[in-house]
Amino acid sequence: MFETCQDHDFRPEKYFQTRRQFLNRFGMGIGALGLASLLGPELIFQTTAHAEGDFSSLTPKVPPLPAKAKHVVHIFAQGAPSHIDTFDPKPALAKYDGQPLPGMSGVAMQSPFQFEKKGRSGIEVSEVFPNIGDHVDDMAIIRSMWTDIPAHEVATVMMNTGSLRIAKPSLGSWVVYGLGSENQNMPGFISLRPGGGLPPGGSQNWQSAFLPGVYQGTSVNTQAQSVEVMIQNIKNPYIPLTEQRRQLDLIHELNEIHAQNLQKDALLEARIEASEIAFKMQTAASDAFNINKEPEEIRSMYGNTPQGRQMLIARRLIERGVRVVQVWAGGWDHHSDIKDRLKKSALEIDQPVGAFLTDLKQRGLLDETLVVWGGEFGRKPTKDRNGNDVPGRDHNNKGFSTWLAGGGVKGGTIYGATDEFGAAAVDKPVHIHDLHATMLALLGFDHKKLTYRYNGRDFRLTDVAGEVVNGIIA
Repeated sequence: MFETCQDHDFRPEKYFQTRRQFLNRFGMGIGALGLASLLGPELIFQTTAHAEGDFSSLTPKVPPLPAKAKHVVHIFAQGAPSHIDTFDPKPALAKYDGQPLPGMSGVAMQSPFQFEKKGRSGIEVSEVFPNIGDHVDDMAIIRSMWTDIPAHEVATVMMNTGSLRIAKPSLGSWVVYGLGSENQNMPGFISLRPGGGLPPGGSQNWQSAFLPGVYQGTSVNTQAQSVEVMIQNIKNPYIPLTEQRRQLDLIHELNEIHAQNLQKDALLEARIEASEIAFKMQTAASDAFNINKEPEEIRSMYGNTPQGRQMLIARRLIERGVRVVQVWAGGWDHHSDIKDRLKKSALEIDQPVGAFLTDLKQRGLLDETLVVWGGEFGRKPTKDRNGNDVPGRDHNNKGFSTWLAGGGVKGGTIYGATDEFGAAAVDKPVHIHDLHATMLALLGFDHKKLTYRYNGRDFRLTDVAGEVVNGIIA
């Protein structure tokens, strides 16, 4: 005789199902089998090579290759500074000044600025950058940059995401996806804006796109005078910290139950982690963004200006382990009156960026911090069609300059060249994808292998192109 447990009593009516019930119960399972073959094991089982455990985590990760840099500060000179008037002297333009140039429309325009040899390396830098120029021995200046389209919005997004068309993750999001962050109380990627409206391309420039939301850049308006205004809603005016902590702990407990009984949900995990960071930022950000805690001599060294405060905040963030800081330093769209307007734009950043490089070096942070400066494209060697009496320069995507410092860069280096007039890169051209590949290499990644599977395809920052510029790596 068998004793039958009531819970396991077999009764056919309990297992009878209509066709509709059968499809309702099993349809999703059948669909999931097909979905698994499309997504691949990386997302189903979370076995990526880049992130152990939960792939939507900010936990610090070891890069697969030897790394020379641990942090990135991208100082973006939005508006496209003229390379001919900053880091790429062209004396031949003086000879042709006011005359037509071979194969170009318009007439030549020599630079209104003098160039001076700086540092032990003797690299020539425009007089508009007396402080930045003092650091050329720590810099690799690429004089052969080029991009695809000379339109501000498209080229700005291209510089920051490597994409011309579809929305893709930003450089900062890719870096944090690969490396995590050394500070679990702050976002791994912070974008500093000096006030005003959004830049061309808006939030696309710091978006995470199809990467988990925890890698999204946090945009901060540094023109505000208090942390509470800089970072909106950083503090909860209704619930004290103790009660917020209890709420988050409950959410974590419920999420554990959900994960054990059903599955881990990447979007839910990212949302919870973002809430956790927001909670921790209430105290951490108040400290990091408060430059009044700096000694007076340090604040004076940077200058009491929007860009000065911005660069000082950038140093404080790097010092606290934030992985990527994007610094917006715009105002370089000089179609007219380049003599006065470019000098004014340069004056706004020269002291702050010079102080930033000095400060990093004194604190032993420059060797582990990759600093990059440059715009989205360059300028033509001819007078712009819009300003003959007080001329400027029109857009030029075929040649411009970018410099890198610290973080494993070979200092005192000039890489590549434009032609004798600065119209186009002719020696060792470097595309945006090449720049991104090089930055990732300095951080310890093969740009071809830092990928994320989305819509059945492995995406990467450099798309299907990009070559590492080994000539600027120490």
